[in-house]
Amino acid sequence: MVDTSTIKEHADVIGADGVHVGTVDHMQGDRIKLTKADSGEGHHKGHHHFIGKGLIAAVEDDGKTVRLSANGDVAVTFEEEENEA
Repeated sequence: MVDTSTIKEHADVIGADGVHVGTVDHMQGDRIKLTKADSGEGHHKGHHHFIGKGLIAAVEDDGKTVRLSANGDVAVTFEEEENEA
């Protein structure tokens, strides 16, 4: 089990294939909240996305790098969008 408490703000989120998936805004519950800059294009642009704790394979470099268990292109399909109320 990965200790998510060591994940730092602005840490790089990297897929298993080495592809940059996003940048940590902060941990929110059991999910990584990505910065809005990593929100994609179109209707995805301008709001936060989340990656569930279950995709985290490792936390490296004193919390500055989060490695995922899925390749980058697959990991983005598991991203959850922020609920806007």
